[in-house]
Amino acid sequence: MTEAPATQDATAAAGIASLEPEDRLRADTYRVLGRLLAAPPDAETLELLAGAPVSNEDSLLAVAWRMLAMSADRATPGELVDEYQTLFIGLGRGELVPFGSWYLTGFLMEQPLARLRTDMQKLGFERQDDVCEPEDHAAALCEIMALLAEDGAPGSLESQAAFFETHIGPWMARFFRDLQETPSASFYRAVGQLGEQFINTDQRYLEMVDRTAGMPAEPVRPGIS
Repeated sequence: MTEAPATQDATAAAGIASLEPEDRLRADTYRVLGRLLAAPPDAETLELLAGAPVSNEDSLLAVAWRMLAMSADRATPGELVDEYQTLFIGLGRGELVPFGSWYLTGFLMEQPLARLRTDMQKLGFERQDDVCEPEDHAAALCEIMALLAEDGAPGSLESQAAFFETHIGPWMARFFRDLQETPSASFYRAVGQLGEQFINTDQRYLEMVDRTAGMPAEPVRPGIS
């Protein structure tokens, strides 16, 4: 369903023999979005994005991948440190607040975060000790979806669909639209475009999944950022 592969973490697929190509592309896309939202990209990441193979199709998602590749080719790490700082950190607060609780309630650390923590525990995810930000940061949620998408275990799609419906679908596409419209965004306008089109595409995909299995308890996974 994704028109173009993205940068891959070479260790991500270790021990997974039956992962469908479509789910590998989904996991890669979530991981790219999570990486770009967690911190400004370095020179190596920009080079990988600029050189990634992209589709020539005219779908909105394929166009978004091409725009990200072009933006990465033109950007420099120093510029993106400043852009990221302005967008997400600022003096006290950035131009955008990339947290689910904020988008759903207008406040941080609200009920959506409490529900997320409960569902993370059911899925076997644990918070890293050195992470200070709440778990409902857009980058952390993308990382969780990447791990779920590359799981390949029975019931994984049901868990993905339930998690997406509760913690991503209600707000993240809107966040990515806001990112595209924020005056200070340049490179990150392309990130917002890819994010919006991918989230909308993945939502349509996961809406076809039977979610009766819900989110079962699983063994503890490595901590997430």
